[in-house]
Amino acid sequence: MIDIKNLRANPEDYQTSAEQRGIKVDIKAAIKLDADRAQQIAKVEQLRAQLNVKGKPSEDELKALQQAKAELEPLEKQLKQTTEKLDAVLQQIPNLLATDTPEGGEEDNREERTWGKAEKRDGVKDHLTLGEANDWIDFERGAKVAGAKFYFLKGALVRLEMAVVNMAMDLLEKEGFTLMSVPHMANTRTMNGTGFSPRGEERQIYEIEGDDLNLIATAEIPLTGYHADEILEADQLPLLYAGYSPAYRQEAGAYGKHSKGLYRVHQFNKLEMYVFCSPEDSEKWHQKLVEVEERICHELEIPYRLVRIAAGDLGAPAYKKYDIEYWSPVDGSYRELTSCSNVTDYQARRLNIRARKEDGSLEHVHTLNGTAVATSRLLIALLENHQAEDGTVAIPEALQTYYGGKTL
Repeated sequence: MIDIKNLRANPEDYQTSAEQRGIKVDIKAAIKLDADRAQQIAKVEQLRAQLNVKGKPSEDELKALQQAKAELEPLEKQLKQTTEKLDAVLQQIPNLLATDTPEGGEEDNREERTWGKAEKRDGVKDHLTLGEANDWIDFERGAKVAGAKFYFLKGALVRLEMAVVNMAMDLLEKEGFTLMSVPHMANTRTMNGTGFSPRGEERQIYEIEGDDLNLIATAEIPLTGYHADEILEADQLPLLYAGYSPAYRQEAGAYGKHSKGLYRVHQFNKLEMYVFCSPEDSEKWHQKLVEVEERICHELEIPYRLVRIAAGDLGAPAYKKYDIEYWSPVDGSYRELTSCSNVTDYQARRLNIRARKEDGSLEHVHTLNGTAVATSRLLIALLENHQAEDGTVAIPEALQTYYGGKTL
């Protein structure tokens, strides 16, 4: 939910944000409904004040009271309907955009910097070919059990996955993050509050039939809901959480050139960073989360580039977003590895998360999220970037203690 006061003052900014993202929403309708609601509230309050008389009314006053009561009931019903319509429209309005957000779609994402040696190497096997040859990955039996895009990881690759997660957890704890194992399901209010719509046009969420529950697409969802309807104390902030969970995604219609193997699957494990902070600190924390993501790539010796996401490639919640794309020596391309978003007060307003300032006033907090580890894609990056000519995979030095060896 966006700030209605800000919408009244800056409707053009919200219209621009929606248009640049490719989101269809009627800002003028929201402004009109808001004005109608204000008039209806004023009238309802006037009638209620009229009915709140003391003492025995005269005959004329009694008639006036009866008239007011007759007018109040349908007006209250009308107010309820207007409020529901307004809320429905407000739910569709995306967050504002940072003023320096690149315009355009995915092809207009802006490269900020690169790290490592990015070169195409002949003879490097893609992760799926290598994984199946070594009996580390089994999609065939995964499909037999659960359908396409499900898989089994086996043997050394499972150990490598756990090593990466444990290394990242240690790093995050040193940075002050509290590790959390989160529910794998969330109710619809939490999903919508985070910005994931189970019943949206692009169905990406698995719903639990017969229950108001959905499988989570990221630990961001339960972490956002962790403080729903709470008032935090300003001196508690920032709150730094790192949630570990499976991520379940329908990935409907997502079959591009990079959909092979582990790159785009229905289930993978993920360690997600999440921050609750004061509004004035959210930009600082956004840069900090990106710094942590880059450090993990440095530790794992994975070449990458950092890109700033263009407006047309942003979802509704994000005010500003970066992706890290790892280098694939197999085909000489960069592919998405992690993302990191500042959603300002978008989620906090939808889930009623506020902080009490020193002067006693309340304000909505800002929230941020960033991928520390998405294991499926990180395994691809490791298998392809550290692959030797004989097909063995070198374990980066920072990971060797966690893995228990130098080669896979």
